[in-house]
Amino acid sequence: MSEIGFKNIITTPHIITNVWDNTESSITDKYNETLNKIKDTPISSFKTAAEYMIDSHFLNRLATEKLLTLKDNYVLVELSYLNPPINLYEILFEIQLAGYKPIMAHPERYLFFHFNFKEYEKMKNAGCYFQLNLLATVDYYGKNIAKVADKLFANDFYDFVGSDVHHQNHINSFNNKVTLKNIGKLNQAIEKNLFFLK
Repeated sequence: MSEIGFKNIITTPHIITNVWDNTESSITDKYNETLNKIKDTPISSFKTAAEYMIDSHFLNRLATEKLLTLKDNYVLVELSYLNPPINLYEILFEIQLAGYKPIMAHPERYLFFHFNFKEYEKMKNAGCYFQLNLLATVDYYGKNIAKVADKLFANDFYDFVGSDVHHQNHINSFNNKVTLKNIGKLNQAIEKNLFFLK
């Protein structure tokens, strides 16, 4: 990763009930263990947070736990790829009521919004930030996802980017050509990630 330009890392393990049953403490323990192993690497900064699935257990988690955030009160959330929760906007409101700022992970990958683009606008108006998966820029998820990412850029909807690196094949994919048209806006979104270093 350092060879292709990654210097600062915030890991965001998934927290998905009955799939990835990570907890804030298990993630923090693994982070501390990893921190000791990367002392002599070119990584400039290494932090941890979590990517929370907005599922039927999320509101209880929100009410009873201190969430792991990317910075301050910025929390990374995601939706099921099958369908959004019926009470999505109520949940986004509850997140903010609890003092957090929701960042929606990979909005370009939610197929159920592709033909209902106004939902993206509605999420933005509801106070949601958007984080692009950088793998979408090299057609890793297919050309249609890249087109939607371009459209979201055209509407100035992206605030931040994330790598979506889970394994070596993801890292190797960054050797592929970027296919997005909105390169300038992509660069701006990448620059905005510096916010998390301050």
